Amino acid sequence: HPPASRRKPHPSLSAVSSSPTPPPQPPLPSPAPTTAAQQLDELLADLGHVQSKLAAAGQGAGAPAEPSPALDNMLGSLTRDLQELGIAAAPAGVCAACRKPIAGKVLTALGKTWHPEHFACTRCGQELGGRPFFERGGWAYCEDDYHQAFSPRCAYCAGPIREKVLTALDQTWHPEHFFCAHCGKVFGDDGFHEQSGKPYCRQDFLAMFAPKCQGCERPVTDGYLSALQGVWHPECFVCAECMSSFADGSFFELGGRPYCELHFHQRQGSICHGCGRPVTGRCITAAGRKYHPEHFICAYCLGQLQKGTFRERGNKMYCQACHDKLFL
Repeated sequence: HPPASRRKPHPSLSAVSSSPTPPPQPPLPSPAPTTAAQQLDELLADLGHVQSKLAAAGQGAGAPAEPSPALDNMLGSLTRDLQELGIAAAPAGVCAACRKPIAGKVLTALGKTWHPEHFACTRCGQELGGRPFFERGGWAYCEDDYHQAFSPRCAYCAGPIREKVLTALDQTWHPEHFFCAHCGKVFGDDGFHEQSGKPYCRQDFLAMFAPKCQGCERPVTDGYLSALQGVWHPECFVCAECMSSFADGSFFELGGRPYCELHFHQRQGSICHGCGRPVTGRCITAAGRKYHPEHFICAYCLGQLQKGTFRERGNKMYCQACHDKLFL
């Protein structure tokens, strides 16, 4: 596979937009008109705080979520007493969590008002207070729970990707976790190659998956020849004996290796002892050697010999007359 956009296709980097929402800034309560009113407001706020804590404790212990009627009556009585004194004690809002009036400090976030202690992570219940938080579908999440629930997962480590995300092979990755599945090197300008859903650098991909040349056993990448049930680099497809290429495209096979005509016949023992050329047609065999019929001649008179009417002397062939004249 040729490398594509950082592979075949290139991986693309994109930043996950998951910046936390800055912490809400709770406004200060309005200053009391008088010292007495201020003290009463503080008392009312403390009672509201105690009410909220009791409600939360009751829920944790399996008690009903509603605060005790006595505490509600006490708050109502205090509110009426303040009104009789001419002091307005209107609640600052209704808490979006417990649905009770907010008498003291109020926290505004997500377009709603909250008791500060009730503004908590939707998943783990941890108070967010002045901490940064994330919003999703109108709900607030602490940073860890938001990323665990909604951030893309890395295909290598399966952990949430909190910042930059790299997309490749139809999966998402931490940029530092996108590397060769064999050697672990980060990919350079050559990009990467894919095999069975995993990325590999060019060197390892060729070594592991590319077909091997029958001549040199190195990977075949570009142009190649198919012959003898395998692939070859063009420069490697030569005679196994003399290393010459096959100009006319024809070759002979012996033992799974290619040979030119001469060396094929030489290895087969079918070379004419007279001229040194391959014997491909009619053949005469004498003294364990092969001859073209026209090259089976007397070494002295050069007359053509007939099988059965020749004499051998010193690795040479003679007709009967020349042999007798020379050696008898």
